Amino acid sequence: MKKVIVIGSGLSSLAGACYLSKEGYDVLVLEKNNYLGGRLRQLSKEGFTFDMGPSFYWMPDVFERFFNDFGYTTSDFYKLIKLDPGYRIYFGKNDSLDIHSDFNKILESFEYIEKGSGNKLKKFIEEAKKNYSIAIDDLVYEPGVSIFEIVTPETVFKINEFFISIRTKVRNTFNDYRLRYALEFPSLFLGAKPENTPMFYNFMNYADYGLGTWHPEGGMYKVAEALVKLGKSLGVKYKVNQEIKSFKFNGNQIEKVITQNNEYDADIVLSGADYAYTESLLPEDKRQYSKSYWDSRIFAPSTLLFYVAFNKKLDNVLHHTLFFDASYDDHAKTIYDKPEYPAKPLFYSSFASKTDKSFAPEGKDAGVFLIPIAPGLQDNNEIRERYFNIVINRLEEITQQSVKNDILFYESFSVNDFINDYHSFKGNAYGLANTLLQTHYFRPKLKSDKVKNLYFCGQLTVPGPGLPPSLISGKLAATQIIKNFKTVKV
Repeated sequence: MKKVIVIGSGLSSLAGACYLSKEGYDVLVLEKNNYLGGRLRQLSKEGFTFDMGPSFYWMPDVFERFFNDFGYTTSDFYKLIKLDPGYRIYFGKNDSLDIHSDFNKILESFEYIEKGSGNKLKKFIEEAKKNYSIAIDDLVYEPGVSIFEIVTPETVFKINEFFISIRTKVRNTFNDYRLRYALEFPSLFLGAKPENTPMFYNFMNYADYGLGTWHPEGGMYKVAEALVKLGKSLGVKYKVNQEIKSFKFNGNQIEKVITQNNEYDADIVLSGADYAYTESLLPEDKRQYSKSYWDSRIFAPSTLLFYVAFNKKLDNVLHHTLFFDASYDDHAKTIYDKPEYPAKPLFYSSFASKTDKSFAPEGKDAGVFLIPIAPGLQDNNEIRERYFNIVINRLEEITQQSVKNDILFYESFSVNDFINDYHSFKGNAYGLANTLLQTHYFRPKLKSDKVKNLYFCGQLTVPGPGLPPSLISGKLAATQIIKNFKTVKV
């Protein structure tokens, strides 16, 4: 039975471990931190719970497909709640748009803001649905080995949608800036400015408006717990507090993975840890990508996060609330064009306690606030405190309530923490942006071409950033291993 060492326990690693163990490999997951789940983690303090990482549960069909591969459904592991409205966008005081779970209500909301936009949105989402089908059926489950994987009759027919941007399409269709912002913002989940995101990626708008926004009861960490539970049932073993320090080679193969206090034999290594960091542990002649390569990539943002306990229930906020009462373009420039902190940031808030009673004591709220920022920015307590005050002041102003005196405590997480906790390159939070030249075949490869038995998964490789792509990435890497390294089931 071939031994596989999986580095890291993020979602892609956990998924890859499940697929490999199912096929008869002896799988051991080594995690640097003292918990399993990577960015899917929770902070629990004084009766409050906060999802510290991802908080949007989109593309439920991808999660369902994952568990179906093992003869289960998501409901065997956690309960999903569909949010209605899915989220609210504030454009200013007394100016907001709720994105409902009922698409007809979304059409009505658009029509109310801009006459004729309801029919335009219907056509836009119909096209987005077609792209979603092509993406899920033909593209994202391809390993990125050949460019011809994405050259299909369907994609050739839509080739122009790879060379025009989401922004171009949206702004040629809708006039009101609020509707434009509402349709452009999912590009943030793809990690690029809407003018640099291919129009084909509007399939995320269908994921949003067509499939809806969900919440796993108990929080997003339930997804990580589900994969660990599944993995254990398949025979996967896990060890925490095992930080990878180096590798021992036999020719061009890794034969041992070395941590701070142990050595582990390995026939195959699958790294779901930061790709750039993993390669930095290799001898230079065994690295596929140089530091200059990583420096030249367009990274998705990092984030400045605040986890805030409130001594009351807040008004005028939903489970997910976005504050777009500032210039989208000005903020984006501070991430991609001239890296610096934004003067007036856009930000997002999550109040899971509005849906899930387990997140806060009765009569209180747990809030998470997120500001997208450029990777690699200076990070210190003074900056964090300044932006915390900006966020709270804007929250009070836009939602027309006083909250400062009701804050019991808050904690923060930003660039330095992404580096320290995840070895994240420049402290990025979401991986590589999905620009045209960083899509699919053009992303860092799943298989090393310098080390025979080394593979990668996660947000820096195929298919890209986000939770659903991470699940898929684990499957793709495992499939490549199974193809190249046969084992005997026991």
